[in-house]
Amino acid sequence: MIKNSILMLTLSLVVTSCSLSKNVREERKIINGNWILENVGYESNGGSFKSMLFNDANGFCFEGSTWYFLENNSTGSYTIPTTNSVCSGGARNIRWSVLENENGNDKLQFKYIDEKKKDIYGRTGYRLDIVSLSASQMTLKSDVNVDGSPVSVVYKFSKQ
Repeated sequence: MIKNSILMLTLSLVVTSCSLSKNVREERKIINGNWILENVGYESNGGSFKSMLFNDANGFCFEGSTWYFLENNSTGSYTIPTTNSVCSGGARNIRWSVLENENGNDKLQFKYIDEKKKDIYGRTGYRLDIVSLSASQMTLKSDVNVDGSPVSVVYKFSKQ
């Protein structure tokens, strides 16, 4: 009897800890689908920047990239267009999720996966603040340091 009670308590804790809040479920439903990254901008610091985003490509290479998010299995991809010789175009597979943040903006997080949906770099991934999200527009932001000064990278998406 005690074994059964401990087992039931353990199962209920696992189920409770794995469930998503109503807000996160709604955000995942809105994010689900195809998006175009229209603009990559920079805030909080003057000047022009040459940036390497997600350890992948220069920031300007991401403009016009298409992003696909599949809610039911938390996978997706983004494709960088081959517009010039500087940008290494092509598709990158990702696993994504929404991380609830009770003290501010929820975060969209992703990491790279291979064709078999296995993590490529282990626990390495990226988190972006969800600044705004609607059925047609999404703005994400990540804060970084450039020469000791804070800079925010802002990603503006439109839904296809």
